[in-house]
Amino acid sequence: MKNAVVLVSGGMDSAVVLAIAREQGFAVHALSVRYGQRHTSELDAADRVARALGAVAHKTVNVDLRSIGGSALTDEIDVPLDHVPAAEEIPVTYVPARNTIMLSVALGWAEVLGAADIFCGVNAVDYSGYPDCRPEFIEAFERLANLATRAGVEGAGIRVHAPLQHMSKADIAREGVRLGVDFADTVSCYQADADGRACGHCDACRLRAEGFAAAGIADPTRYMR
Repeated sequence: MKNAVVLVSGGMDSAVVLAIAREQGFAVHALSVRYGQRHTSELDAADRVARALGAVAHKTVNVDLRSIGGSALTDEIDVPLDHVPAAEEIPVTYVPARNTIMLSVALGWAEVLGAADIFCGVNAVDYSGYPDCRPEFIEAFERLANLATRAGVEGAGIRVHAPLQHMSKADIAREGVRLGVDFADTVSCYQADADGRACGHCDACRLRAEGFAAAGIADPTRYMR
């Protein structure tokens, strides 16, 4: 089996991506990042997901993005509730450079493992308008990876897979069910409590609930209320 590094946040998207990588025959090395996020119960969820879906290893790396702030997820900024962002709006829950940093850490581990494949759960359909979720970003990062690494220079090549890129949340929910993902293990809320219960009002909760509803799948999310 070929090694692959899969970024696993603990949310529904990354759980499905891990299951996809396993189905494709990869030996999955799950990578989570403790970046100073308020909602650290997602990291507990990431551990549950990695174990349940057969990752051969799960590593959590510490990166202190809270020290630079600039986001409602890492700074003293309120998470917007019951708010639907405008089409061109980049919301305050965007964490500056987060996906660039996470993919860079994944790239480093991939080189150490001799893995040519990195998987991430970015999505450009039902998402929150983050610039680092666009296909252009993934394509640019893959080019960078092949310029900046020994593997790339020596011709082995690095591939960055974003299999959910053009799927709706409903499609992702259906794919997860097909692959046997237990979504009750996952946490998506931007301000989940220590037990992983969701607020039901942030953008992540809204998109998740709408996805399950559109797919006709029972929502297993535990809410605070």
